[in-house]
Amino acid sequence: MHITQLNRECLLHLFSFLDKNSRKSLAKTCHKLLEVFQDPLLWSLLNFHSPAELKKDNFLLGPALKYLSICWYSERVKVCNIEDWMKNNFQKDFCNRHENTVNDFLLEVCNRCPNLLSLTLSGCGHVTDECILLLLKNCPNLKTLKLENCVRITDQTLEAVTLYGRSLQTLHVDFCRNITQAGLERVREKRPLVMLRAERSANMIPDNKPEKKLMLEKASRKLVQL
Repeated sequence: MHITQLNRECLLHLFSFLDKNSRKSLAKTCHKLLEVFQDPLLWSLLNFHSPAELKKDNFLLGPALKYLSICWYSERVKVCNIEDWMKNNFQKDFCNRHENTVNDFLLEVCNRCPNLLSLTLSGCGHVTDECILLLLKNCPNLKTLKLENCVRITDQTLEAVTLYGRSLQTLHVDFCRNITQAGLERVREKRPLVMLRAERSANMIPDNKPEKKLMLEKASRKLVQL
């Protein structure tokens, strides 16, 4: 029996066990398998392991997407996590190649995936508060938001959760160094039913621009002199 003799339901079930590249390869073999590849039911879950994967054409974005994960576990993440004003030219060049990749992808999700239920981001050092704000506005059914080691996320994201996260049930902001205790307390006050976790976040040293650091150092010296 040839694979193309299977009915649509069986083919969808078969495709569901394949990774994105394998699905794409099968889709190139004949029109019937291409139609299966393009079926929205196949794309309710997407997992990515690096920003580069977001630029490939081996998946489809659409209203059927409900679970999205972008987790970058790499030594290169450390470069992205360095404050911009401390990066050397090599590090800046490296970040410039993919700085907007995740944000641009999430904007596409905002526009095309209104039924998203769960978003997990890890090691996405260039994701901004503005991007998460738009996602919360455009995906009103979002129930789970997990952010780990996303260094540009600040209390503005927490404020957006209090304003637009009406369906949110779970919020993780682990190892996000620019989150403060005050921001976390505001979420607990405004959204008491949300399961909130912030491992290490409020206890990490936040980013400070050089001018601010200099002012703090001067203030410290004055106190010592007094």
